[in-house]
Amino acid sequence: MVSFSDNTSLSCPNNPSQAPKFANTFTTRIFSDVAGDITITVDGESFLLHKFPLVSRSGKIRKMVADGKDYNVSKLELVNFPGGPHTFELAMKFCYGMNFEITATNAALLRCAAEYLEMSEDYREENLIARTEVYLNDVVVQSLEKCVEVLCTCENLPPIVEELGIINTCVEAIAMNACKEQLVSGLSTLDCNGESTELKTGCMEWWIEDLSVLRIDYYHKVITSMARIGVRPDSIVESLMHYAQISLKSIGKCQIWNPARLNSNSGTTENEQKTIVEALVNLLPTLKSSNVPLSFLFGMLRMAIMVEATVACRLELERRIAFRLEMASLDDLLIPSLRAGDSLFDIDTVHRILVNFLQQIEDEENEDSGGYESDGLASLGHGSLLKVGRLIDSYLAEIAPDPYLSLQKFIAMIETLPDYARVIDDGLYRAIDIYLKAHPMLSDHECKKLCKFIDCQKLSQEATNHAAQNERLPVQMAIKVLYFEQLRLKNALCGSSGDGFLSQKISSGVPSAAMSPRDNYASLRRENRELKLEISRMRVRLSELEKEQVVMKRGMMEKSGNGKTFFTSLSKGIGRIGIFSVPGGGKR
Repeated sequence: MVSFSDNTSLSCPNNPSQAPKFANTFTTRIFSDVAGDITITVDGESFLLHKFPLVSRSGKIRKMVADGKDYNVSKLELVNFPGGPHTFELAMKFCYGMNFEITATNAALLRCAAEYLEMSEDYREENLIARTEVYLNDVVVQSLEKCVEVLCTCENLPPIVEELGIINTCVEAIAMNACKEQLVSGLSTLDCNGESTELKTGCMEWWIEDLSVLRIDYYHKVITSMARIGVRPDSIVESLMHYAQISLKSIGKCQIWNPARLNSNSGTTENEQKTIVEALVNLLPTLKSSNVPLSFLFGMLRMAIMVEATVACRLELERRIAFRLEMASLDDLLIPSLRAGDSLFDIDTVHRILVNFLQQIEDEENEDSGGYESDGLASLGHGSLLKVGRLIDSYLAEIAPDPYLSLQKFIAMIETLPDYARVIDDGLYRAIDIYLKAHPMLSDHECKKLCKFIDCQKLSQEATNHAAQNERLPVQMAIKVLYFEQLRLKNALCGSSGDGFLSQKISSGVPSAAMSPRDNYASLRRENRELKLEISRMRVRLSELEKEQVVMKRGMMEKSGNGKTFFTSLSKGIGRIGIFSVPGGGKR
């Protein structure tokens, strides 16, 4: 490797009468009596040089001089020279035998310049092509930092840098070095458990930080190579998150809520951000290989909507979010809408995510249709569905006050979720009540259409009392609530709470002999789901009764010790409720 440094310039001065700045002692000794006989122009900058040292190493200059009308040609122009005048000056120093240092900053530039000038072994041994190749293959590939630095210099070079294989060499070297660091951290984990976490984190952070300076196309190549070689998916996800944070930080919350600010930027910036978002989504590991944080997926989805990414990009993010929707929070679902005249929140995106989630639940059930599933798997799927049900009810209550939210979209969100996803309908009732309060101009028909989704049998005691006195509900709804409340009290007094309902459900769910085995199994699965839902409801009722019992015990303890007073009041209370009991109940 050439390791000497020389800052002497070969550029011709503006004043022709002045001598060129070419005063190295070695060249002065050889060319002290020889004036420059050729002027080479590179990107508008001229260099006064000598033919002999140039034609002895550069095949291109030799051909250009030989192709001239006579050998005394004195002016040449090099068009589209890689690296510009500065790189050409370094190449000329090499031709003159002047010492300078090849570094990671100029190695790719010199390699492309040497290829342009045809400085191969055909003209001189250890020519510039060979020297730069040795440096790239023996020095650069051993260091991840040097590879990244070389790739950064390749961004402004012509396509010849891709043809020479410099980019692929650096990409593979980065992936290999990162894999070595992963192995080292793994061995350190075996050696010392106490310090393994800190060492592992430190090893990941330094190369993740280095990769964030790469252009998105080079970064895409590097991450693809890492995934192929075997770098941990979690490390790749961490790198993607850091790269997104660095490269997309210009899109802030103010721009998400005010898209006009983004439109003020140049079109090139918008296209770059769109390319970055789509590339990062394409680089996400598979769903089963790594757990990508939901906050990052929702953030990328907001970015994708903001920069108007492709439909395939947004659908992929929605599919990944739906895979773990039960772990999402309410704030995650509150995606702002960017369309003018629409609701404040993007209801359509959340609706698609919910549909994907339900489709995945159905696909998992169909996979187990060949035999009866275990209770563990069934309870796990049903538990996720109940979590999503509570989440969607909270989401409906949050978006209900929006005056621009249409009834059609609100109903679409309600009816997408199946009935068995809710143990109680208190959350749904609250959301509908908020919507009715925020939209007082709804007609009676629209109110009835909305309230029909409330199952009065699935309302708690508190919600029932509120609904019975709610003037915003249709009259038929209030009567229905009172009827089921009386029916509940009657069943409670008769000691048959839920038995009739359960027997009715079971009798209606008995499969017919004329049904196919597949239909019989589907009917049994549906009946099993309904039974589990009813058990959950009974647990809620039991919890309410236990609370009432605690209140009654506290009242007994607070009273003076007069047992007759307590039992007299209790008998009077039962007598008042006796209007819902069966005939002959007084005798009993």
